[in-house]
Amino acid sequence: MTISMYSASVPVYQSMLANLKGVLAKGADFAAAKKIDESVLMNARLAPDMFPLSRQVQIACDFAKGSVARLAGLDVPKWEDNEKSFADLAARIDKTIAYISEFSAAQIEGQEDRAIELTIAGNHMSFKGQPYLLHMAMPNFYFHVAAAYAILRHNGVEIGKGDFLGRR
Repeated sequence: MTISMYSASVPVYQSMLANLKGVLAKGADFAAAKKIDESVLMNARLAPDMFPLSRQVQIACDFAKGSVARLAGLDVPKWEDNEKSFADLAARIDKTIAYISEFSAAQIEGQEDRAIELTIAGNHMSFKGQPYLLHMAMPNFYFHVAAAYAILRHNGVEIGKGDFLGRR
């Protein structure tokens, strides 16, 4: 049985980004209730050498929009990374969901062997479509969503596995 490239990407990203938006909303509520300046959580990290919460969300969104665009053979849109609040991050997630929702299954299906070329952190990488999606884009997307979740949980936000996975 073959995997549907569309089903493995767009709906998964839509669902997980919606869950991330919910996690961030709980972070905003937590900050307000505890009278914590949002910038404290926006800049929170699990370790000194890792990206802060805001960057984790930006990168998760970038992997979602970037992988769908690349699989469809389109240029990846460039967005500023200037989010400073929970509302800004929610807007970026909404923008990402809206962007990837414009793609049809016909644009993604059959792209298993599409040549994907990209440079990350100065390193040039070459992939075929399906390995790119399954072994590069999706793991990185989940890594950054999980890191954002973990940063908020570590700082006391009352979230759990159901928030991460979404209550179905």
